[in-house]
Amino acid sequence: MVGANVRRIRTRRGLSLERLAHLSGVSRAMLGQIETGKSVPTIKILWKVASALAMPFAALTAAQGPAPVVVMRRDDSKVLSSSEGRFTSRALFPFDAERRVEFYELRLAPRHVEHAEPHVAGTRENMVVVQGTVEVVSGREPPVVLTEGDAVLFEADVPHRYRNLGSTDAVIYLVMTYVEEFR
Repeated sequence: MVGANVRRIRTRRGLSLERLAHLSGVSRAMLGQIETGKSVPTIKILWKVASALAMPFAALTAAQGPAPVVVMRRDDSKVLSSSEGRFTSRALFPFDAERRVEFYELRLAPRHVEHAEPHVAGTRENMVVVQGTVEVVSGREPPVVLTEGDAVLFEADVPHRYRNLGSTDAVIYLVMTYVEEFR
């Protein structure tokens, strides 16, 4: 599904593999392997591709076509990871361009710091800590420490990071919103 979405969006935009490689910083060979399903990309690679295409991350991982009721079973959910599994992201519903919203469950291993590249201009992240203690830094803003039940809303079109301050996994629910319409 990811490969087909990348190819569909890339060709609709009139981009060659070479051009997308240049824009994203991901090699042409890796993009080709992703498009043909021969390679499963990491979260960081998908973010680079999504940013280069000016698309929400979930647009690359979502099945096509809306449905009136969507149920996502935990065991059927696709979990993406980075940092050798110390950071995972699970989409809690498929991306829908009309809503311009994404909803994720994030997990950070103890003491892990996950750095995120800037998202599309105008993107905001609203996070709620469900388990653990997490430090969030957005751009040049001072760090914000959140414990269970705390929430933060911040600009995500700048470099940002999440750090688990605890000795057990941290669990965060993330709602990402976009101001622009994506096609």
